[in-house]
Amino acid sequence: MDQGVDVSDLVTGEAVLLEMRVARLASRGLAFALDVLIQFLTLLFVFLILGAGGAVGFDDALQSAVTLLVLVAVLIGYPVLAETLTRGKTIGKAAAGLRVVRTDGGPIRFRHALVRALAGFFVDFWGVGLFGCVAVVVSLTSRNSQRVGDMLAGTLVVRERIPEQHPAPVYMPPPLAQWASGQSVSALPNDLALAIRQYLGRLDQLDSQAAQALGDRLAAEVSAHLGTPIPPGAPVWAYLSAVLAERRAREEARLQRADQPAPQPLPDPPADATDAASANHPFAPPG
Repeated sequence: MDQGVDVSDLVTGEAVLLEMRVARLASRGLAFALDVLIQFLTLLFVFLILGAGGAVGFDDALQSAVTLLVLVAVLIGYPVLAETLTRGKTIGKAAAGLRVVRTDGGPIRFRHALVRALAGFFVDFWGVGLFGCVAVVVSLTSRNSQRVGDMLAGTLVVRERIPEQHPAPVYMPPPLAQWASGQSVSALPNDLALAIRQYLGRLDQLDSQAAQALGDRLAAEVSAHLGTPIPPGAPVWAYLSAVLAERRAREEARLQRADQPAPQPLPDPPADATDAASANHPFAPPG
């Protein structure tokens, strides 16, 4: 039997898009420009020092070797070191609110950063990259805005700073109201209900194929817990919305009943009043 959908499922596989927004070309371009500026200033500073060294008699071969070493260290070593130590960030990416992650949503390691940097140097940007033209074209034609280095490393760049969004209210589709009232929605686990709420709240942000695949998954799980099939002709989103709305309505009704004060018993009569009544009517039956 398939395992249920839990919250951790929403950050892996096709559901990566629920929790992370893929960074698009504009934000990646800004991050790249900041990193290039840092690299350029670093190279300028180092070459000024090397130029001063050449003026005092450095060997030409040694100076050429040092120059090549500096180029490799700055253009390849900088992104590798930064992305490895910060799990996916460079200074430019941090400023733009971006991070490199694996395609399954996990943090990258040294090998991912190295593959990205080497491909960036030789293919995407410099080498045969025509100063970034290859990276731009490949990113525009890629579904997740991946450049060649991302495809080879199995990574993608995502936005970390996402504006806070309030969950969209879940409502009952009128055609499914009568059907939902007869379902045992209390059997729905909390983690599955949370997954449905996240899915419905971000449905418009998903690729249509990913939305359909994830919706079918959630609907199958719900149907298994309810023990009834999905109503014929009902869209997946409407089915999930009806189940969640009915569950919420019943929970609100239960809480409302629990909040109502319990009936209080009548207070006992004062002891002196009871004694006085007994004195006036000594043969009165006990109360």
